[in-house]
Amino acid sequence: MTEEKRYWYNVKTGEVEDGPQSFSKDRIGPFATREEAEHALETYAQRNRAWDEEDKEDDEWGIL
Repeated sequence: MTEEKRYWYNVKTGEVEDGPQSFSKDRIGPFATREEAEHALETYAQRNRAWDEEDKEDDEWGIL
């Protein structure tokens, strides 16, 4: 069984890691490609905005 190559984004250094190389508290991932890891912060920001919008809709549900 071969493992797929994974990439992490190191939030402390701003660098992409080829495999986990730093402390888990300093990295996010894994990502399937280097490009995905390079855009990790953008991806997380988009997801957070979407979740915030969902939470807002949930909070407003049933309010007339």
